[in-house]
Amino acid sequence: MSEPLSLAITTGEPAGIGPDITIGALLQLAATEGGLRFHVLGDARLMRARAEALGVAHAWERLQAEGKVVAQDIALAVASEPGRLDARNGCYVLALLDAAMDGCRADGGPARYAGMVTAPVQKSTINDAGIPFTGHTEYLAERSGTARVVMMLAGPQPAHGNAMLRVALATTHLPLRAVPDALDVPMLLETLRIIDADLRHRFGLARPRILVTGLNPHAGESGHLGREEIDVIVPALQRAVDAGIDARGPYPADTLFQPRHLGEADCVLAMYHDQGLAPLKYGTFGHGVNITLGLPFIRTSVDHGTALDLAASGRAEHGSMIESIRCAAEMAGHASGRHRRAGA
Repeated sequence: MSEPLSLAITTGEPAGIGPDITIGALLQLAATEGGLRFHVLGDARLMRARAEALGVAHAWERLQAEGKVVAQDIALAVASEPGRLDARNGCYVLALLDAAMDGCRADGGPARYAGMVTAPVQKSTINDAGIPFTGHTEYLAERSGTARVVMMLAGPQPAHGNAMLRVALATTHLPLRAVPDALDVPMLLETLRIIDADLRHRFGLARPRILVTGLNPHAGESGHLGREEIDVIVPALQRAVDAGIDARGPYPADTLFQPRHLGEADCVLAMYHDQGLAPLKYGTFGHGVNITLGLPFIRTSVDHGTALDLAASGRAEHGSMIESIRCAAEMAGHASGRHRRAGA
């Protein structure tokens, strides 16, 4: 019998709902996911206190006693209160990420973790601690020495029989006025290569089908509403197809996100943040997963923030954390060869 796959889960901002949704998700998943072992990275006293506040302290202790959950105690800088941010814990949040990342990398031997799942962080707290920080994605890319990564969100669509929708972004956190200047042929081609490679290797898709949006209304209307499609997107698609990538488009974004089109796609590549994520978050009803493609390890995350007002209240939904853990496990299974590749 093979050893369980080990996943690292970082508990995120200690004043937010990260500890809550970690506990809630693992209490639900540990009973059914026998092939997984969960390594929870966070302050052990904080996790015990949050489990007590949620009324599940005994069940949380039992998971650890049974070995289904392994607590990796990383101490807070100062005690944390639910809902109250403290910049002195900014370094603590990054220490969780560093420990998970280090465990995901082999460095000449077997990696300790098959992937990492991250609870939400509060960017302002880390910045207030004097550490420039724009987000998980950028931090993990810089620290791992990865030149380019791609943000992809995915989730089941209850309104369409839980069909999976995946949306990747060519640009992420940029002002709209900066997006056209950020798009060029080499960047889009590299983005498509990363999407294609990870969908094959980590999602088991033998030949991923990628539908690409235009930038402008009506995909530029043959140049009458902008030339980015003609000058940038179409040439990038032509080079991608020449490289063996099944990339199609550009399609008008206002009509692409319909079942009759999405049924032909394994992923949509949108040109900017809200163009892709507004329809995805509407369609996946809070069960979305944020996936970083292109990293040398697997990383998934929830699709929401720290919800400080819900911390320790018992009202935080943990559906996105469950989907994030399941997605990381599926990706790790494909990467390790434990799942048969789709279409193979």
